[in-house]
Amino acid sequence: MRTTTGWQADGRTATLRRMPLKRRDLRPDDLAVRVDYCGVCHSDLHALRGHDGEESRPLVPGHEFTGVVTETGPAVTRFAVGDPVAVGNIVDSCGECPMCRAGQENFCHAFPTLTYGGVDRLDGSTTLGGYSRAYMVRERFAHQLPAGLDPAAAAPLLCAGITVWEPLHALGVGPHSRVAVAGLGGLGHLAVKFAVALGADTSVVSCSPDKADDARRLGARSLIVSTDLEQMADARDRFDVVIDTISGPHDLGPYLRLVAMDGTLSHLGHLGPVTVEAMDLLVGRKKLSSGGSGGIPATAAMLDFCAEHGVTAEIELLPSERVNEALDRLGRNDVRYRFVLDLSDLN
Repeated sequence: MRTTTGWQADGRTATLRRMPLKRRDLRPDDLAVRVDYCGVCHSDLHALRGHDGEESRPLVPGHEFTGVVTETGPAVTRFAVGDPVAVGNIVDSCGECPMCRAGQENFCHAFPTLTYGGVDRLDGSTTLGGYSRAYMVRERFAHQLPAGLDPAAAAPLLCAGITVWEPLHALGVGPHSRVAVAGLGGLGHLAVKFAVALGADTSVVSCSPDKADDARRLGARSLIVSTDLEQMADARDRFDVVIDTISGPHDLGPYLRLVAMDGTLSHLGHLGPVTVEAMDLLVGRKKLSSGGSGGIPATAAMLDFCAEHGVTAEIELLPSERVNEALDRLGRNDVRYRFVLDLSDLN
């Protein structure tokens, strides 16, 4: 076993403490990665709040990070020491089920191994995430970080980015598409950037009128205020695709009514139960879809697209010693639009 340093949950206080962490020895197809930057996701906050403090299930969050290869196993062929890399929220899968064979490892029938809080398929240990200075990852689940992408601003692409990229791509969004993005947060601002870069006529739907300037700066044509019934009525049946990134429970009806004939509402932000009125789907033959993360091919394609079009996240970069502050502010929605931790202070 190897030792590094990271931020681990203290079950007694619901905070993260700097602690020594154990990493596995290098396997034949492993990369050892020095973690430089790690995004702070709402999933990290939920995991911390739900952690029971059991020592047998340690919690080190972080599943969207960039860094540099420091060592390679003897079977590694695609990476060399010194290569910049990016790792997302999946670090293994069965590799055999129909989903894995289709390049959708995120939907692995045996359930993918998550970057943290997962179960290692070989030794049964709990995976510890990217709020740490070092990570061991299978070569197959690491991505080359394209030249020209700022590694700090690119880190959130590996979770927030791919979560919105995959449905946009699957739904064929392009120059003739009309897209609305509901919610302008960590996922939503990247959905806007992607839709605009894909050539779509893009709008934002938000309960906050004061986000109009940000929406336009990101490339959106307009902002529709979701609490303004007249604006919502005027936008009825307007959009081919509505990307719903709202993180809390909400009624899907008003957003389905924005969807055009044969269009789709992709519900991505809130993962809890939802209730849908059949009439909101029936009138206009509308479709409701969802998605989560992305497979290896889609993630690689997204990174290439981001390099070509200069798409990265809007971030606030903090030293990792301020991780608890970042999580507290995230819980209060006090971020525009993604916190990223600089792990260099763990040296």
